Amino acid sequence: MILRNIKQLRIIRVLLDNPTGILTKYKIAKIVNCSIPRVIQVIQKLEKMNFVKVTKVIDFNKLIQYYIKIDNLKSEKYYYHIANPLDFFKKIKLNYAFTTYAAENIINHHLFLNKFDVYISKKDFTKWRQLLKDKALIGKGNLTFITPKDEDILKESVKIKGYNVVSTPQLLIDLKKEGGVCIEAYNILLDKYVQQKRN
Repeated sequence: MILRNIKQLRIIRVLLDNPTGILTKYKIAKIVNCSIPRVIQVIQKLEKMNFVKVTKVIDFNKLIQYYIKIDNLKSEKYYYHIANPLDFFKKIKLNYAFTTYAAENIINHHLFLNKFDVYISKKDFTKWRQLLKDKALIGKGNLTFITPKDEDILKESVKIKGYNVVSTPQLLIDLKKEGGVCIEAYNILLDKYVQQKRN
C-alpha cells in the first residue's frame, strides 16, 4: 500500500514538474518506474477532478492540495541547533536537499532564513550524526533533518548557488504543508512558476 501511494505521489510530482502536456503516459511510467496502466489510472482520476487534461496540468494549486491530502507517508525527523548552517552545508559531500525556508530563501528570497529543513537519506543518518557531533546541539533548534519514505525527493533535487535544493514542485508542496508565513511565499512562488512553465 505504501509503495502504491509513493508511485501515485511521484506521478503527480512529475506532472507538476512537466505541466505542459509534453510527456506521454509511457514516458511518465518510465520516469516513475511503474506500469503504464497505473499511470493511466492515476491520470484518469485527476482528470475527473479537473486537475489535469491528459498530462497537462490545468489547476496547479488544487493538484498540490490534492497531493497533500493523499500524502500519508510519515517521515522521521531529527532536531539540532548549529551555528552558521550555510557554511556547514557548503562543505558537505553527503546527499541532502533543502526545503521550506532555506530552499525558498535561496530561490526567491521572501522568507527570513531562521530555519533549515533538510531531506537526507535514512541510510546516511549515522554519518550526519557523526559530522554534527562536535558542531551542533541536540534538540529543537534551527536544523531539522527529514528522512522521507520516498527518496526520489532527493534524486529530484537541483543544485543552486552551491546548495542542493528540492525541486520547485516539492518546495511548493512543503511550503503549503508548513502553513503560516510560508503560504504567502507559496503564492508568490506558485505564480512565478506557473508563468515560467506556460511561457
